[in-house]
Amino acid sequence: MNHKLSLALAAALAAASPGLVMAQAEQAADSAVEPVSGNPFFVASNLPYQAPRFDLIKDEHYQPALERGMAEQRAEVTAIAANPEAPSFQNTIVALEKTGTLLNRTAAVFGNLAGAHTNPEIQKVQATLAPKFAAHQDAIVLDGKLFARIKSLYDQRDSLDLDAESKRLLERYHTDFIRAGANLSDADKETLKAMNAELASLATTFSQNVLKEVNDSAVLVDDIKLLDGLSDQAITAAAASAKEAGHEGKYLIALQNTSGQPPLTNLTNRELRKKIMAASLVRGTRGNEWDNTAIVAKVARLRAERAKLLGYDTHAQYVLEDETAGTVEAVNKLLSDLAPAAVANARKEAAEMQAIIDAEGGDFQLEAADWAFYADKVRQQKYAFDEAQLKPYFEINNVLEKGVFYAAGQLYGLSFKERKDIPVYHPDVRVWEVFEADGSKLGLFYGDFYARPSKRGGAWMNAYVPQNGLTGTQPVVANHQNIPKPADGQPTLMTFDEVTTMFHEFGHALHGLFSDVKYPQFAGTSVPRDFVEYPSQVNEMWATWPSILANYAKHHETGEPIPQALLDKVLAAEQYGQGHATTEYLAAAMLDQAIHQQVAGNVATDTLAFEAKALEAAGLDYPPVPPRYRSAYFSHIMGGYSAGYYAYLWSEVLDAESVEWFKENGGLKRENGDHFRKTLLSRGGSADAMQIFRDFRGRDPEVGPLLKRRGLEAKPDSE
Repeated sequence: MNHKLSLALAAALAAASPGLVMAQAEQAADSAVEPVSGNPFFVASNLPYQAPRFDLIKDEHYQPALERGMAEQRAEVTAIAANPEAPSFQNTIVALEKTGTLLNRTAAVFGNLAGAHTNPEIQKVQATLAPKFAAHQDAIVLDGKLFARIKSLYDQRDSLDLDAESKRLLERYHTDFIRAGANLSDADKETLKAMNAELASLATTFSQNVLKEVNDSAVLVDDIKLLDGLSDQAITAAAASAKEAGHEGKYLIALQNTSGQPPLTNLTNRELRKKIMAASLVRGTRGNEWDNTAIVAKVARLRAERAKLLGYDTHAQYVLEDETAGTVEAVNKLLSDLAPAAVANARKEAAEMQAIIDAEGGDFQLEAADWAFYADKVRQQKYAFDEAQLKPYFEINNVLEKGVFYAAGQLYGLSFKERKDIPVYHPDVRVWEVFEADGSKLGLFYGDFYARPSKRGGAWMNAYVPQNGLTGTQPVVANHQNIPKPADGQPTLMTFDEVTTMFHEFGHALHGLFSDVKYPQFAGTSVPRDFVEYPSQVNEMWATWPSILANYAKHHETGEPIPQALLDKVLAAEQYGQGHATTEYLAAAMLDQAIHQQVAGNVATDTLAFEAKALEAAGLDYPPVPPRYRSAYFSHIMGGYSAGYYAYLWSEVLDAESVEWFKENGGLKRENGDHFRKTLLSRGGSADAMQIFRDFRGRDPEVGPLLKRRGLEAKPDSE
């Protein structure tokens, strides 16, 4: 029973968790046969690598397959618990790893489609099955007979002659069951089950509200003159969106899930900028049918009560005990140490922008809606370029194939061949087969890069089929982004942020593709939340590595390489804006901790008042830089990142250290890539995460490289 999958399916039924979706399923190596009973999930796919049969899968297939899958797994687990033979590693732990084949196979697809291409039918299945799946999980992890077998093996683990990965698997099962409530009394178990079911339903509602709100909050513009500053491509896309929504002749500015919105960088009309920012910031708090404020408060209360039931002071303490950070105190220190310097830097940036506003005769103070617009002006002044100069050099196919894939070839010897014979769930999705340097087959990679109304915001990776030695499967992984799709016949020109995101997500994909573990539990990205972002952040470095950038950054019309002078400005400007970027991130991370460090019996009921108070207490209540996510659309904290949004920064400490290692050892070299792959990327969760880092780096991490990267100086001891 793959617990990482169980968590992922729970998130999927509550709508796929952002940042990274790990719908990782143990796929049985069944013989290739055609689907029976009209449901393609009932047997293993006969496509290469057991890729999903998207050509056969229909919405009506999900619920029957998920329900049958739960029933089959429960029967399998019951048989293991009732086995009259004495517990052994094979008849208990390995047997559990082999359960749930149908459930996992279906969940791997449903979990991702719930985020990547949802519809009312899928949303209905989510709402219906979320509490049922919570009950299914509880029935397994709260099974007293089953836990007795696991505990018996755990108590004698040192005498079982297990290899290191097998011993870790046994320990992981024991830990997971205890953390899930296996040691509770029967009465407390019933209370826990009710809490879990309610939390699952609330998370589903929250997630669906976020998607409906982001679509409903799109800003409609009547006059094209108000769109001054936007590119022709962006205006055409806005017109197409309006037409699709029934407003032909007008322009619809779609929102992304973050507080800041991309058009704010270019729009010259301040009133429209303010309207877009206001629409973004009030999502989920408007008192309509999709208002999430009461849900946030209720989830916080239930999580605090559940943590107390399980023996923890707070939900944050419960979560962090199982992460590399280890304690609430460690996370609070990381965030609070950086906050003053981040806000100070943001204020310096704001002063530079205010100077431009004043010089232009603007009779107003800088606000959040103005930040991106005037930051771009400062960038133009300091570095004599703006983002618009870059986009012609970032055509999507060049970025992907001559950038992302090329870097993987240089560093790891990989090659890619597009497979148009593999079925997909949407015409925009593409598939590549991935090969090792010696020509052997490694796996499949799906790319789903364009935004659409049926797709949640953000970017993420998922695994349809994880690698594992137990069943002999090879990885099938996917990346997703939300790049605006241009009009037919027009090139897709990316922002620099979208380019970096593409490299980032492919870092997750490499983590899945390079997995070389025995057990499904440990496959690919099945690592602590505050470690999982680390390999993907490392992969971002290649986006600006000179030889990589020169290979893909070519003008989409002329083929001319990006001018060296412009390239130099891009690299010089990399650190600019870190005050804003760090402050908005820290505000969201601190808000997440504040929500989840509340104690049972003393949880705030007024979400907006609590949010304002928490930001003020953290010194992050700086109106020109709102949190990257506010509570009512902070999807991370309803999915797999509750009390865990700090993880990106924690991972970046490791990332910055690793970038330094690559530079110290000659940069883009096969031997460096092979070392990173062997010591870290291939090991998944099969060993302690920090020990894996030490195996790669040769020592514990230090925070210095991160402070240098973000332009932050450590606070003086006294002042």
